[in-house]
Amino acid sequence: MATVIEPQPGDGVAARRLPAGRKAELAAYVTQVGQVTVARLAQRFDVSPDTIRRDLDQLDADGVLIRTHGGAVSPSAFPRPDTGLDVRARVQATAKDRIGAVAAGLVPDGSSVLINAGTTTLALVRQLGEHRDLTIATNSLAVPAELSEKTVRAVHVFGGQVRLSAQATVGPVAFPVTPGGDIDIRCDLAMICVGAVAHDSGYSTSNLGEAAMMSEMMSRAGQVAVLADSTKFGRHLFAQVAELGRADWFVTDTMPPPELADALRAAGVEILIPAGDGATGSGPPVRQGER
Repeated sequence: MATVIEPQPGDGVAARRLPAGRKAELAAYVTQVGQVTVARLAQRFDVSPDTIRRDLDQLDADGVLIRTHGGAVSPSAFPRPDTGLDVRARVQATAKDRIGAVAAGLVPDGSSVLINAGTTTLALVRQLGEHRDLTIATNSLAVPAELSEKTVRAVHVFGGQVRLSAQATVGPVAFPVTPGGDIDIRCDLAMICVGAVAHDSGYSTSNLGEAAMMSEMMSRAGQVAVLADSTKFGRHLFAQVAELGRADWFVTDTMPPPELADALRAAGVEILIPAGDGATGSGPPVRQGER
């Protein structure tokens, strides 16, 4: 990784820096801070915003960082809660695809599945192409477009307030009927992606309304799988979704650190990671801590 050079006022270092060197330092800086604006980068590197935009466009094309409206995000960053779904989908994309493939193996044909809105569950949905006769209920506005008619018997979207950045609805886990009242629902499985997981605070997310919705989805399912990539380990966000033991499975891309892994096992949660991560060869997911 290139070393980030902090220009001193008046020394002219940034002005004399060659473009290739500037882009390397820019990439290193975005990796360091995680998420940054064009204005901040232009000030730091003493060049025009248009120059920074061209640099960011090239670095995005090279796969070094993720271009956003007004700035950039590191591919390994933990993006802000208001970051758009399209950007968040590109953060830890490979890890999310691996998690989705493992989680899809938990979904039986003919089952009813609750799926909350999120980029990791969206990666799961894209792995369901060979499944058949599924009934899916979700608060994600992006999920229905990813499903094939061959895969599903029915798709239901919960109503409520729309969070445009997340492409999600926030409201009751129920379907209103006329006149008055709601239809109670029960599903075989809930697939829930969370924003954070920690040994002492369980599963959490940044939005209070979504946390309540995710918790209710868990309560309406016979079994629960929680999905989270390794950037979520050891983090605590604003709203708790549930204690660790509310899940039957914890699906992730790499083995959690010992403190979290031990807490999951103690809570009776089976940890699933892709084959080849902490194991050798290929095949079914590695299962840690049988229930």
